[in-house]
Amino acid sequence: ILLAVLRLGDDAYGRSIREELQDQVGRKVSRSVAYVTLERMAEKGYLTARMGEPSPRRGGKAKRFYALTPAGKGALLDSGRALRALWAGHEHLLEEA
Repeated sequence: ILLAVLRLGDDAYGRSIREELQDQVGRKVSRSVAYVTLERMAEKGYLTARMGEPSPRRGGKAKRFYALTPAGKGALLDSGRALRALWAGHEHLLEEA
């Protein structure tokens, strides 16, 4: 979720985030899972949310846009470091398969 928000920048709202995840992962992401996760990330202080302008195309509803906070960026950096550390030196095990 955090990486999708980072990739989308100013266009990060619920549907675009789900589509980004689906495109990158190749699996369907349910609306409920996406929105629950977005709310949890906001509660942890990793995301902020702001309401956009109402749109006639959406029946007068506004989109909720998300942005990474400094804490969210730090969490992404920490996760990336942890993944790289776990991965380091194990490529040869996969090449032998």
